[in-house]
Amino acid sequence: MVAFLSASEHRAASGAASQWQAEYDVIVVGYGAAGAVAAIESADAGARVLLIEKMPDPGGISILSAGGVRVADDADAAFRYLRETCGGRTPDDVLRALALGMTEVASYLRDLARVDGAVVRVESAVGNYPFPGCDSLAYADIESIPGFGDPAGYLAARPFRPGCLLFRLLLDNVEARRADGRIDVWLSTPVERLVQDAGREVCGVRLRRGDDVICVRARRAVVLACGGFEADEDMKRQYFVSTPVLPGSFRGNTGDGIRMAQAAGAALWHMWHHHGPYGIRHPDPSYPFGIYAKILPMWTPERGAKQLPKMAWIIVDQRGRRYVNEYPPYISDTGVRQFDHFDPCAYRHDRLPSFLIFDDAGRRMYPMGRSITNDRDAWYEWSADNLKEVENGLLIKADTLEALATRLGIDAQALLRTVREWNAGCDVGRDAAFGRRPETMVPLREGPFYAALLWPVVINTQGGPVHDASQRVLDPFGDPIEGLFAAGELGSAFGHIYMAGGNLAECIVGGRIAGRNAAQAGGAGRRDVGALRA
Repeated sequence: MVAFLSASEHRAASGAASQWQAEYDVIVVGYGAAGAVAAIESADAGARVLLIEKMPDPGGISILSAGGVRVADDADAAFRYLRETCGGRTPDDVLRALALGMTEVASYLRDLARVDGAVVRVESAVGNYPFPGCDSLAYADIESIPGFGDPAGYLAARPFRPGCLLFRLLLDNVEARRADGRIDVWLSTPVERLVQDAGREVCGVRLRRGDDVICVRARRAVVLACGGFEADEDMKRQYFVSTPVLPGSFRGNTGDGIRMAQAAGAALWHMWHHHGPYGIRHPDPSYPFGIYAKILPMWTPERGAKQLPKMAWIIVDQRGRRYVNEYPPYISDTGVRQFDHFDPCAYRHDRLPSFLIFDDAGRRMYPMGRSITNDRDAWYEWSADNLKEVENGLLIKADTLEALATRLGIDAQALLRTVREWNAGCDVGRDAAFGRRPETMVPLREGPFYAALLWPVVINTQGGPVHDASQRVLDPFGDPIEGLFAAGELGSAFGHIYMAGGNLAECIVGGRIAGRNAAQAGGAGRRDVGALRA
């Protein structure tokens, strides 16, 4: 039910009778996991909520996740781990709030599961890095939901991912509150601006609904939960060291909430920080996403003797030299960082692009790429034997390494020397140059040989408006912007390296805090004076 105002209500609203076309207690911008949780919590705290999503389908990047929410059994230990991952870039009180919330996530998911019978599972899983507190961590995920199977995809997500189960649980809870009138959901509705009063307090949003531009009043607060800027090329050029960085999965995250928060006076943090692996660019320039190179299991140094699978390739730079361990502990975190190297003698980023090199035995091992998208139109199905990719130009093939080097425009002798040294290391089971684990090493001897141009691919960004432990957005002087909260990827707490499952933890923990506090903010009559600005 849409809460459109009557003529008399218009005249009473903030001295700007013609401005408001609808009103709610709380407006949540962005219908991914963080927005869903914020809307649920606001509604359960007694607020009437409008949940807005600019895309035709909800889910954002949350729906594409591995589904495991980072949880902990010891808040103090989780705090110690989070301090290491944030490298002194995030205040302790913000991290303590997240750590405490992580100890409550599993029970919260079980409470939500009463709506649809979802089965919540908690499995021990140490952190990706051996920091203090590493052993206190685990994952909580949704094992199953009755009547919800394993389709080819869910909503616009392809393929079906464990994150689909988690998001379905959240969506079912939103729908339950939608059915009793506590939450309204508007899809295909981009929010353009926050509306502030003369005291700069946020009191609503300006949005586009169909052909109409309307203003909707938030009697209590607005929660921004509309993600980062993976798909905004201008922002990436400004904040990332090297570009292009290809968006991995979703074209909806274009920094809208960051710009709106800036216009409202917000300070920013962590804008440089993004995480993702290396991947392959489609030869069709209209294809909007990078294609992930095959991602192999994560591992944690100094924690257990987990056997890793073989990795069929090596990576070389534009001089034909290896420069990195191709299989670091958490490739989906730091895989993007290797591309930032700038050669001051050659005046270029000499690893951008890099080249993924493998032989015919490697080609037969497994598909070298995979797509994961939340998009109605864009999808690429990588072939099982990698031969379609030779035909369409995703992979470059040559009978010899010398010929492959020529096709890539790199020095043939340097590439031959690199492969010779690599093969010798494989024979003795030791990567003397970069310490790749021996069980992952595969020699390159069997022609023909193949290459892919390799680029950084961003899973998601961490930067955005600064928030405090109550999820209130802060200005550059550390003061809260009244009426404005943020949650999830939008201004993430992670400021140094990433914790697997950490953004999902933020979505739930931060979404809960933001939703509750937004529902309790201000009062229904507090914005009845002064001019409005959008």
